[in-house]
Amino acid sequence: MEEKEFPVLETERLLLREVKPEDATSVFHYLSDKEVMEYYGISPMTDVREAEEEIGWYRRIFDEGTGIRWGITLKGTSKVIGSCGFLQYEERHARSEVGAELAKEYWRSGIMTEALAAVVHYGFTKMALMRIQALIEPDNTASQKLFEKQGFMQEGLLRKYEKVNGEFDDLYMYSLLRDDRSFE
Repeated sequence: MEEKEFPVLETERLLLREVKPEDATSVFHYLSDKEVMEYYGISPMTDVREAEEEIGWYRRIFDEGTGIRWGITLKGTSKVIGSCGFLQYEERHARSEVGAELAKEYWRSGIMTEALAAVVHYGFTKMALMRIQALIEPDNTASQKLFEKQGFMQEGLLRKYEKVNGEFDDLYMYSLLRDDRSFE
């Protein structure tokens, strides 16, 4: 990722922007929700300082060139209601992992579909990615449907792939290749 100015993405209803320290309360709102965090890979947050640390991590991965995480806001508002973006970016291999979460009160509204489409488009057109991948827990059918709607294909099951709260979780590997769709 060559550019150092944080890119802003705009869709019909959304503005995807950098998450700032002053957004900590909004971020804490959804990252402390047990239902939102069920498949996130970490326990729900219990203190707003954890949200501040998460925002610091977003900035670090951008500065280091290993990822980029956008805060999702509705146009005309400044409140961050979720995030979506890349991590584990490998420029040499033109691939990255994508992840996302959204405050529960906005579920099933098409917001994440809209945000993910913008992020995927950015990855293929601005970051020159060949492959975008997502790791999704087998029970997380909502995320599976979200990614399948974007054209991602399930490649297989990664058995006991990560340890969460003392337990090993299986994860499905989903991917989308730039060759799979046209991205002008």
